[in-house]
Amino acid sequence: MRRSSLLLCTLVACAAAMDEPTQARSRMVEQQLAGRDITDEHVLSAMRRVPRERFVPPEDQRFAYGDHPLPIGHGATISQPYIVALMTQLARVQPGDRVLDVGTGSGYQAAVLAEMGAEVYSIEVVTALAEQAASLLEELDYDNVHVRAGDGYRGWPEAAPFAAIIVAAAAPTIPRPLTEQLAVGGRLVIPVGEFVQDLQVLEKRPSGDLHLETVLPVRFVPMVGEVESQPRSRY
Repeated sequence: MRRSSLLLCTLVACAAAMDEPTQARSRMVEQQLAGRDITDEHVLSAMRRVPRERFVPPEDQRFAYGDHPLPIGHGATISQPYIVALMTQLARVQPGDRVLDVGTGSGYQAAVLAEMGAEVYSIEVVTALAEQAASLLEELDYDNVHVRAGDGYRGWPEAAPFAAIIVAAAAPTIPRPLTEQLAVGGRLVIPVGEFVQDLQVLEKRPSGDLHLETVLPVRFVPMVGEVESQPRSRY
């Protein structure tokens, strides 16, 4: 085979290798998301663009687009794509919204929100994860994401109010500071419970009352920190 042919084959092989994550991402969106009940085109479009393989450990990148969560170290996980999409859809995020992301983890949820045009404030209780996520999000040019290490129970009061709050860890009861940081019309999406968990959505009405909707049973890692010492009240 001539050198030019060898070069062409090499370029084709490289292009195919580079396209593989893009193709896997497209299949994920069509089969796992649009093929179920994710209908928000803004959510689907964002998840087509975010390179999920960058948000998992290198040894697990081949599993990045599977229909399941993956460990990311420090006892934390990256949620399955469907759950990320569902929680984002339930939050009803619009471009320009200020959104609080509690439980940064690898930074994947924050990246999806950023792709939707939100200004994202993301808190992670594990300092090492917060630092890794902040570095990766900066590398990927998500300059509309702000990450800090800290206890998500208290939220980010100086950046409130938020049009949406998404919590990626299960609280035994709904943290009052988070409901207080919701804007009128804002939505808090959070898994609630200990051994049995439900994904819940609270929407703040103009009166200040909270409308509660229970969506489906879920399984998340537990929220840790101040929430563990709080009385078990509704919200």
